[in-house]
Amino acid sequence: MICFITIKLSLYFILKDLDKKWIIGFILNSGAVIMNKSLLAIVAVLIFGTVTAFAISPYFTESTVDEALPSGALLQPMMEKDDTMMEETMMEKDDTMMEETMMEKDDTMMEETMMEKDDTMMEETMMEKDDTMMEETMMEKDDTMMEETMNEMLLISYSGEFIGAGDGIHDAQGTAYTIPIDDGSNVLRLENFQSTNGPDLFVYLATDENALEFINLGALKANNGNQNYEIPDDTDLDKYGKVLIWCKSFSVLFGSADLSP
Repeated sequence: MICFITIKLSLYFILKDLDKKWIIGFILNSGAVIMNKSLLAIVAVLIFGTVTAFAISPYFTESTVDEALPSGALLQPMMEKDDTMMEETMMEKDDTMMEETMMEKDDTMMEETMMEKDDTMMEETMMEKDDTMMEETMMEKDDTMMEETMNEMLLISYSGEFIGAGDGIHDAQGTAYTIPIDDGSNVLRLENFQSTNGPDLFVYLATDENALEFINLGALKANNGNQNYEIPDDTDLDKYGKVLIWCKSFSVLFGSADLSP
C-alpha cells in the first residue's frame, strides 16, 4: 500500500513538471511567432514605403535642360515664297525711294531757278550729300535683305506634336522632330518640351502607344526644355513613327507624338 502511494505521488510530480515545461515551451514558441510576425510587418511597411516614395517623389520635382542643336545638322535653303516676298519688298522700297528722290530733285530745280548761284551751289552740295546718304542706306538695306535671303533653314525629316496620356495625371507637350546629320545619322530633338515628371522615364520610338515594339533612346534627360537623342543607324522611322515618354518601372505612358514627313 505504501509503495502504491509512493508511485502515485511520483507520477503526480513528474506530470506536474512536464506540464510546466509544456506551458513554458508554448509561451516561448508563441513569443517567437509573434516576433516573427512583427518583423515581417515591419519589413513589409519599409518595402511599401520605399516603393511609394520612389513612385511619388518625382511628381513633386522639376528638372530643366536646354541643349543646342546637334553639330553637323543638315540645312536647306529658305522657301521660295519667302524669297519672292523679300524680292517684292525690296522692289517696292527701291521704287519708293526713287520716286522720292525724283520729287526732291524737281523741287530743287524749281528752287534753283528762283535762287542765286551761291545758294544753288550750297543746295547742290547738300543734295549730293543727301543722295550719297540715300544710296548708302539703300545699299545697306539691299545687302541686309540679300543676306537674309541667303540664310538657310534646319532640315527636318519627320515631326509631330506631343499629346498627353489623357488620364488627367500624366501629360506631355511640345514638338518632336528628327534632324539628319552630315555623317548619315539622325537625331531626335524635343523642343519646347514639357511633361509631368515621374519615376524611371524613358524616350521610346515605338510602333504603338503600348510600347509593344520599340527602340529605347535612353532615359529622359529632363521633364522641361530642349533635348537631343541619337537615333540608332538603320532605324525605320516610317515603322517606328511614335515618340513615347514611357515610365519603364510601371509601364505607364506619359505622352506621345506621331511623327510624319
